[in-house]
Formats: sequence, C-alpha cells, structure tokens
Amino acid sequence: MVEKQIAVITGAAQGIGFAVAKVLIERGNQVVSWDIDASNVDAMAELGEAAFAVECNITDLSSVQEAYATTCKKVGKPTILVNSAGIAGPNAPLDTYDVDTWHKVIDINLHGAFYVNQVCAAGMKDQGYGRITNVASIAGKEGNPNASAYSASKAAVIGMTKSLGKELAGLDISVNCVTPAAARTRIFDQMSQEHIDYMLSKIPRGRFLEVEEAAKMIAWTVSPENSFTTGAVFDLSGGRATY
Repeated sequence: MVEKQIAVITGAAQGIGFAVAKVLIERGNQVVSWDIDASNVDAMAELGEAAFAVECNITDLSSVQEAYATTCKKVGKPTILVNSAGIAGPNAPLDTYDVDTWHKVIDINLHGAFYVNQVCAAGMKDQGYGRITNVASIAGKEGNPNASAYSASKAAVIGMTKSLGKELAGLDISVNCVTPAAARTRIFDQMSQEHIDYMLSKIPRGRFLEVEEAAKMIAWTVSPENSFTTGAVFDLSGGRATY
C-alpha cells in the first residue's frame, strides 16, 4: 500500500464532491480538486493546506492529462480518484429531447468519467495500488422518466466501473461506484419541480440524501480497508433500489 494518500476529486467545488473532500481531509489525505467551476479555488481554500484546486475540463482529454501532470508535480501520483463531476440536463421526453443537450450530458457524465478513469488508472497500475469510486445514480439502475440522457449516462458509468474493476482485479486497485438518490445540491437547479417531487416520492426513506451521508460511504470505498470489493455498486438510494 502507498503510505501517502493523494485523492483527486472531480466536481469538488460543491455538492457531494465537496463533502467527500472534507471527509478525506479529516482522515489525513491530500485532496486535489479537478473542476471547471469558477468557485473551485475558493472552495479548496476553505479546506486549508491539505487541498488545492486545478482547473480541469473533464470532457477534454488533454485537459485531464494536464491536470494529472500538475497534480503529480505538486504532490505526487494520485492513489485515490472520486469522479463526482456531472450534470443532470433538462427534463423532457426522449422524443423531444434536444440533441445537442443529449450530447452535452453524455460528454460530461460518460466521456468525462472515461477520461479521468483512464488517466488515473494508468498511474495506479504503475504503483500497484489505487482506489477509484465513480458517482453514478439510482437513475442509472432504474431510469427516470423525462431524464433519458442522464439515466443513460449513469447506466453507462455503472457498466464502465464493472468492466474496469475486473480489468484491475489482479492488483490492489478497487474500482467501484455509488448510486445516490437525489440530494439537494445545485444539480436541482437543472430540474423541474415536478421532477424533483417525483424523485422524492420514490425514496422509501421519505427524504433526500444528505451529501455528508454520501461522503462517508464514498470515503470508505476509497480507503485501504476496502481491499477486496471491486466492480461493485454501493446503494445510496434510501431504499429505492430494487437490485
């Protein structure tokens, strides 16, 4: 096991990513936030010396490669990846869904996940150690109506996670994903109130996920203690998941 844990988190400027950053820092890890959000620098400054921000457009492979090189130069090779960046897109039936918007959602949620997994996994293979957790969604398991692009992209992230987990199973590298139900983050700004109400109605717990709850589960999946489970899907759906 690599002693010094260096955690890359995409989408750490807010929401689940920011909550994960706080928990990992509390547990003694170095955090590097890869985010295109303008608030990224301020968000990491709030977390102190154990965090710093790198501007990264995850839909651009060269930008991801540059972010990786910058991270390695400043603190060393990442041993943890939490891929939390993503967008919901608008709510609309598939037969009227805007084609350009479809491509944007797939580009960020799936292609972006592919790029950051590819770049970070290569470095982890060189070290023989690593922990990767991709933030998918319950929508990737069950599909949400009027959210076909988001549901499809998150289903693909689940499949990609399972595939990469099997590819790296012979090394001390775990690759897992979590499937959260909705949490009150800025992603709600992209959704209609009708869709938000629909999501809440599907959660047996009767409330939305708290980002701190997600962060604590994710923190375990990327810890050294998670030495056996890989290619798995961890439920964060409040009882909604049926498999």
